[in-house]
Amino acid sequence: QVQLVESGGGLVQAGGSLRLSCAASGRTFSTYVVGWFRQAPGKEREFVAGISGSGGSTDSVKGRFTISRDNAKNTVYLQMNTLKPEDTAVYYCAASGGLLYRDSTKYIYWGQGTQVTVSS
Repeated sequence: QVQLVESGGGLVQAGGSLRLSCAASGRTFSTYVVGWFRQAPGKEREFVAGISGSGGSTDSVKGRFTISRDNAKNTVYLQMNTLKPEDTAVYYCAASGGLLYRDSTKYIYWGQGTQVTVSS
């Protein structure tokens, strides 16, 4: 069982930065793949970035968002730079014991989400 808690969301002006954190419980967290997803009002949940237990990563917002993890702290981060109003959404982290997927249905454990609002 893994419990995930996101933090770091908030209100920021366009062009600003935020760093989201996803803190996890569980001794084997370092073996889990972690993904960040976001969901804007009226839109489907979409993949933002993911990282394997060994640190290999992929993202859909190249050049602006960076995912990283600190397994000693059981935490995964999402550094978001040059934010745009279209980045406004609830951001979720999710974990899975499988491969690094972009498909949200492959993830078993989910956090409660953190709101990111980017003003123009």
